Amino acid sequence: MTSPDRRTLLMAGAGTAASLLQPELLAARKPLRAPVRIGLVGVGRQGRAMLAELGKFEEVTVVAYCDTDERRLSSAARRARGAQGHPDAASMLAAHPDIDAVLVATPTHLHRQPCEEALAAGKHVYCEAPLAHSVTDARAIAAAAASSGKVFQTGLQGRANPVYGLARSFVRSGAIRDMVTMRAQTNEKNSWQTPASDPARSKALNWRLDSEVTLGLPGEVGAQQFDVFHWFRGDYPVKVEAEGGVLAWRDGRTVADTVHARLTFKDGAALDWSATLGNSYEGTHEVMMGTMGAVKLAWSHGWLFKEADAPTQGWEVYANRQQFHNDEGITLIAEATKLASQGKLKEGVGLPNRPLWYALDDFFKAVTEGDAVPCSAEEGLRATAVAIKVQESLLAGEPLAITEADLASK
Repeated sequence: MTSPDRRTLLMAGAGTAASLLQPELLAARKPLRAPVRIGLVGVGRQGRAMLAELGKFEEVTVVAYCDTDERRLSSAARRARGAQGHPDAASMLAAHPDIDAVLVATPTHLHRQPCEEALAAGKHVYCEAPLAHSVTDARAIAAAAASSGKVFQTGLQGRANPVYGLARSFVRSGAIRDMVTMRAQTNEKNSWQTPASDPARSKALNWRLDSEVTLGLPGEVGAQQFDVFHWFRGDYPVKVEAEGGVLAWRDGRTVADTVHARLTFKDGAALDWSATLGNSYEGTHEVMMGTMGAVKLAWSHGWLFKEADAPTQGWEVYANRQQFHNDEGITLIAEATKLASQGKLKEGVGLPNRPLWYALDDFFKAVTEGDAVPCSAEEGLRATAVAIKVQESLLAGEPLAITEADLASK
């Protein structure tokens, strides 16, 4: 157990860490040192989101894109003017040897082939999360990335998020002291259904509801949140127990639209996670509670809630505060001291860009400047393996252990 003297030192360290990080996090973005030519694999829902964010980077050019669905190819032509469409990654890579990097935004179960093809062609790769729909495919991707010598980034966005980075500096420095409990949720009103008159096209478009390939809610939304806790804590759960069912969309689907899970870590602390497609109340967020405070994160915003007996530090005079019923949260704002001196503290609340933008920005910096990626293929593998275990527990209806072998890259 942490001693009182050590606790006070850690609390002071949290304030210092925050002040050191703040100028870096909100400083004006420096242009990339070199232009980046992009090939985009998959122009469906996530591919369209990527195109929207890529348009904000002056140094980045989308040279080509591909998709197996002809209608989506036609739609992408309007969004990616000047880029050339292709039916698959192989033909795109063959036609454009000058591409620097490939972004993979296909359905999860189709990640492996384009990742391996792009790496074999000598391209840097950004792959959306979860890394794959099976541990076998995730390990194959991680192995290909390791042997390629190229930049590979898994799209687990929490690790690139400036608000989350600032919050992690507090947690890792002891600001909330001993972590005792955790919870997270993703609530949205969304059927996950994409209408299509052709049965074959409907099956392809609605892959998230296809029990043969989907990881369901634990994979498609849970992996992002599980990884946040892996990153903050520096360890992984050792046991999972999940339950759920089709409670909102009774349309013949067999993939659960509501899931509750408990992920237990080695020290006995547990993460209670839930997700539903039937209600959007309180949206998506993560909460970490310690004996001296709590942190709540909501992707574009973050707050620190201190316990009454937590030491007070000088940096708190600059804090912007927000009331949550009976609790008062200190808004996590980068460069708070400078903003306060300018009378602009509230302008620093929240991220000016979507979390995806920061993940892509980090990837481009890794490609052009040699920076380390925020999330490697190996970390992507581990988050994927945990999500797969949660889905397996849900289907089996019983608790499952997570061993070191389950998280290993071989």
